[in-house]
Amino acid sequence: MEDYLKAIFQLGKLEKQVSTSALAEYLKVAPASVTNMCKKLAELNLVVYEPYRGVTFTLAGQKMVLEIVRHHRLIELYLAEALGVPWDRVHEEAEKWEHVISEDLEERMAAVLGDPKFDPHGAPIPTRSGHVHEQDSNRLVDMETGDRLIVVEVDDRDPELLRYLGEMGIYPGTKITLRIRAPFNGPLTLNSGDDEYNLGYQAAKSIRVARCESE
Repeated sequence: MEDYLKAIFQLGKLEKQVSTSALAEYLKVAPASVTNMCKKLAELNLVVYEPYRGVTFTLAGQKMVLEIVRHHRLIELYLAEALGVPWDRVHEEAEKWEHVISEDLEERMAAVLGDPKFDPHGAPIPTRSGHVHEQDSNRLVDMETGDRLIVVEVDDRDPELLRYLGEMGIYPGTKITLRIRAPFNGPLTLNSGDDEYNLGYQAAKSIRVARCESE
């Protein structure tokens, strides 16, 4: 159930309606399974489900998902910063612990980390009061040739992709220049410092960026 709530949050944040087809694609499950779970979530008063249209959070659903996401992203950052766990492994580990940590442990982790705003992949960590520090960003694949960019967030669900990007030094905060866009969803050529990389379109879709301010 928690995975569905997180998926709805990831796709529509707190207030946007999310279609069942989008959820099925994101979670890589059958549409019928999504429909059944959406009905169950509606019965629990966590979402409003409209057949053939999708779901939106109720206030109770918003409160629950913010707590789940806060736990998950704090754990990810604690594993990375305090324990040195590589960024491609923290998501899977956080999945195991997000449902069981106490509020006291959550607050202790937050204090040790200095009440952080973002997890290792650049995703915002909700505050205790429910505020989310959203950053303006766009998909890397939607940017133009010659754009000077800074990496804002990377999808954390594929550990192999994270390892691949890590080997290239592409993390949140990395400055890159989009040099070449191959046609027909071909690879993107990026410059980062003195290095040049060719990044496949599917991999590039997982990266969100913002334009660098003029220096």
